[in-house]
Amino acid sequence: MVRYLQLAHNEWDAAAKTSRMKVLYNFGRAEDLDRAAVARLIASLSRLVGDAPATGLDGDGGDGGRGDGGGLPGLEFTESRPLGGAYVLDALWARLGIAATMRTLLGSARRDAATERVLFALVANRALAPSSKLAAADWVGGDVHIPGLAETTDDACYRAMDWLIEAEPVLAKDVYDSVADLLNLEVDLLFFDTTSTYFETEAADDPLWRDQQGHPVPDTSTSTSTSTSSETGTGTGGQTSDDSGAESGDGGAESGDGGGQVGPPAGAVKQAGFRTYGKSKDSRDDLPQVVIGMAVTRDGIPVRVWSWPGNTADSALIRQVKDDMRDWNLARVVWVGDRGFTSTQNRRYLQRAGGGYILGEKLRSGSPEATAALGRAGRYQAVAGNLRVKEVRISEHERFVICHNPEAADRDATIRTQLIARLEEMITGSDQLSATKRAELRGVISTKPGLNRYLRVTAGGLLRVDATAVNAESKLDGKYLLRTNEPHLSAEDIALGYKQLLEVERGWRDLKQILDLRPVHHRLEDRIRAHVILCWLALLLIRIIETTTGDTWTNLRRELQRLHVGTFTGPVGTYRQTTQTTPAQTQILAQLDLMPPPRILGLTTPD
Repeated sequence: MVRYLQLAHNEWDAAAKTSRMKVLYNFGRAEDLDRAAVARLIASLSRLVGDAPATGLDGDGGDGGRGDGGGLPGLEFTESRPLGGAYVLDALWARLGIAATMRTLLGSARRDAATERVLFALVANRALAPSSKLAAADWVGGDVHIPGLAETTDDACYRAMDWLIEAEPVLAKDVYDSVADLLNLEVDLLFFDTTSTYFETEAADDPLWRDQQGHPVPDTSTSTSTSTSSETGTGTGGQTSDDSGAESGDGGAESGDGGGQVGPPAGAVKQAGFRTYGKSKDSRDDLPQVVIGMAVTRDGIPVRVWSWPGNTADSALIRQVKDDMRDWNLARVVWVGDRGFTSTQNRRYLQRAGGGYILGEKLRSGSPEATAALGRAGRYQAVAGNLRVKEVRISEHERFVICHNPEAADRDATIRTQLIARLEEMITGSDQLSATKRAELRGVISTKPGLNRYLRVTAGGLLRVDATAVNAESKLDGKYLLRTNEPHLSAEDIALGYKQLLEVERGWRDLKQILDLRPVHHRLEDRIRAHVILCWLALLLIRIIETTTGDTWTNLRRELQRLHVGTFTGPVGTYRQTTQTTPAQTQILAQLDLMPPPRILGLTTPD
């Protein structure tokens, strides 16, 4: 018969009106127990609370009444670290199968299984105390309790990130399957949008040949120098902190499209640097950037992210996204996208294999569809959220829905009035200016799209407010146009489905403001891509927590981080004990269906 020993106590369950045993610590098999060490620990704990131990260690059954164990000092409290946030994140990390998937992939690649713990620590760092990878390694060793990882190094962090890039396609699909099963997700609608993040650097990356997905195409040149540079700059080796160990090679790789290469390599479609100039969604067109895309369910759960060179147009991205998710276990999905994805080519691509879409249409584009839709009479139908909708029939193959928000209409009218007043102020007295000075003023106004929209230049070169443009704009106040190929959705469902695209915008806001997507402390392309994946995993965990508890991560993190683990050391060994959970912490754990952490987290004795 095998016996196991546990340290336990009884707690009263008021709801069940009975006492229940709670295990504080598992000692393991009875025959393996170091009884002398336990006796010494009991003696030290007794002195800590001011009670003499039942049996002394000095051979005469007591300590001479001194209460110090015959001269042995008691336990010393050495440190306290936050535990609650990492404990909850780690529990969800395991529940979603992320840890198991990573360990399986690591095992098949014969990589160190500790890589999974390092990656979890980096994800927890984004969610709890965002910092550079160098600072994250120090954070793990001194400022937080990460289950299963006492310490790490920045080199280990970079090696783990390099492996994450290789594992991402399989990991993303497995994570989605687990999340869909755990939360019973509705994936009839998938929302997709893009953002950009800039880099405060003086120059963009040198251009590389890239495939349709924006990934570098290996240079097949026989040039030795080019081959060496490519191997140095991939970022897959063990780098020093902040990628400094491969920066010279990174530049060499990106300039390696020469070296005797005649024409583009096989599979290459364009040349672009990863960090390069493009249309910034942060209003920083003066800095290099990368483009990031994210697919989100109607519940706000991010299911995958992508990264592209900074000059990639939105219209080309959704095709790759649809292809990447083609092999996932998805039923028929309706893709919801903003006005940047409404090109004919994109719509045709989304319809492949019976796919559906709901896309925004630019009302000011002057397209035949927009003009026809606005010209059709009809009665609006009130729906939820201060929104009115009406469907107009202008095509046999697509449906068009005009949405009108009265509050937005009032706001648009107010802004237009302010713009016109400013424009009138600028052009007042311009008739007395010389033609050259008026041309200069016109040039200044042309740089301000909001004002230039209402400017009219007469045949004689005079500047006037364009009353026709003002009247046309007033007809668009608070309106936007949607197009879809879905025959069975109601106009209300179409409008409300598109409105949920705000969930993606909320995801971008949280990535940038809570998880600190920027600044990105990396220059190598693979490291930047890995950083984005880490931010996605952190956003996935906190969004599940928010959805389950109904509270914001900011509030939850503040309360959870008050749950600490204290370390006590003495001549008999070291043990770690958690603080008692508060009622608020207990409620959060109950909502997430998690047990509180054990009171005793670790017990070690000298060899």
